[in-house]
Amino acid sequence: MNLTPEMLALGVVWYAVFLFSTTCHEAAHAWAAQLGGDPTAALGGQASLNPLPHIQREPFGTVLVPIGSYLLGGWMIGWASAPYDPLWAERHPRRAAWMALAGPAANFLLVLAAALGIRAGAAFGVFTAPAQASFTQVVAATEPGTWTALAMLASVLFTLNLLLFLFNLLPVPPLDGAAAVTLLMSESAGRRFRDFTRQWGMIGLLLALFLFWRLFDPVFTLALNLLHPGASYR
Repeated sequence: MNLTPEMLALGVVWYAVFLFSTTCHEAAHAWAAQLGGDPTAALGGQASLNPLPHIQREPFGTVLVPIGSYLLGGWMIGWASAPYDPLWAERHPRRAAWMALAGPAANFLLVLAAALGIRAGAAFGVFTAPAQASFTQVVAATEPGTWTALAMLASVLFTLNLLLFLFNLLPVPPLDGAAAVTLLMSESAGRRFRDFTRQWGMIGLLLALFLFWRLFDPVFTLALNLLHPGASYR
């Protein structure tokens, strides 16, 4: 990547949004676990919107991988984690499932917040639908300067959290969706599902990546058309 001043500025936006979104995701897990009776993550400092405890727990996934993926591909990927008590999860599978669902739910709320900001900007005439949408240009500014920077910020916030929401909700271990989907099952069926998928590990991640890139493009296009009615993105 040619690191122009524009690309460096975009990288700062990407990282700020990534760190904020990931922190919200893991803090939501920690809060839900604490409400369900497991204080493990809260005691470790993860029930907080302060990113430092999350960085200290996963420096590779929250610093090195995001920055490296941006330098190599122009967008960011990474991870963080919130600890929990596996014995608590075994005793209270429903509570553990709600804990798992809380992370993607936080990302979905951030998608909605970005969408509301974009629609408000469009109503005031400072934002408009871009001629060609991309990860970093979900909305365009009608005037240069501050509004252009805010359009970039809103675009990255919308796209990254849509990506995090959809990816983590896939019902494939070790992703959150594998636990959340058991809310649709009886406790005995959910326990059998967890036992069956417990050892998937890397196979599960590879399957999730295979499924994700076939799902994300149509979902992203649908989201763009809902965000900009009449734009007819394909």
